[in-house]
Amino acid sequence: MKVKVISILEDNYMYLVIEERGKQAVAVDPAVPHRLLEIVRREGLSLVAVLTTHHHWDHARGNEPLRKELPALKVYGGDDRIEGLTDKVTHNQKLKVTLRLRHFNGDTMFIGGCGRFFEGSANQMHHNLTQVLGTLPPETKVFCGHECTIKNMKFAVLVEPENIKAKEMLSWARARDDDDKPTVPSTLKDEFDYNPYLRLSEEAVQKFTKKEDPVEVLEVLRKEMDKFKKPKERLPPHAMLALEWGLLRP
Repeated sequence: MKVKVISILEDNYMYLVIEERGKQAVAVDPAVPHRLLEIVRREGLSLVAVLTTHHHWDHARGNEPLRKELPALKVYGGDDRIEGLTDKVTHNQKLKVTLRLRHFNGDTMFIGGCGRFFEGSANQMHHNLTQVLGTLPPETKVFCGHECTIKNMKFAVLVEPENIKAKEMLSWARARDDDDKPTVPSTLKDEFDYNPYLRLSEEAVQKFTKKEDPVEVLEVLRKEMDKFKKPKERLPPHAMLALEWGLLRP
């Protein structure tokens, strides 16, 4: 098995999970369907199913166009709001679609971060991070839905300024960005070393949040992250002038 990482939209990822012997593939969140089909055809693959992590448009909008192209395609997901859904699954349900799979929702854990509380609470996120994802084997690979590692790691270093692993990860992520390469995947073991949302009992994290209860620590972290903006890079004078006239976006 191999996983093909495909960058799409502004910072999203979609994935092709490929069973190499039979050349069959399962797509995850294929929000740009024409690009996915180009890759599938170019590599001589048979697309047998789609896994949709959640209903947001930047993850689910490709399902209907794919089903028009491939009417027999199965679209799995855990929410009736998912476009093109054919098979609803429940949490932790095990599937065998070419590969053995277990259902999880997306935009929960990112490299060095966690999702926003758009449709849930800090308590729910704490449960999902610590009791669900956090209990998987340490070698579990984390393929998240968005590329936001640099910003996440800048915040992680702000929270834990003495965390050497966080600083090293930030440097590595910057180098990957310079080379226009993705930062996925990480491993769960790595996340426990530098992801502040998995380090809620650490002294530095509690000091930063001024809280000790894990759920309260998590809630403060996420609120602070929502306000966090990476420092603007120094721009040359002509670029600053262009910004003033609205010709460039900061």
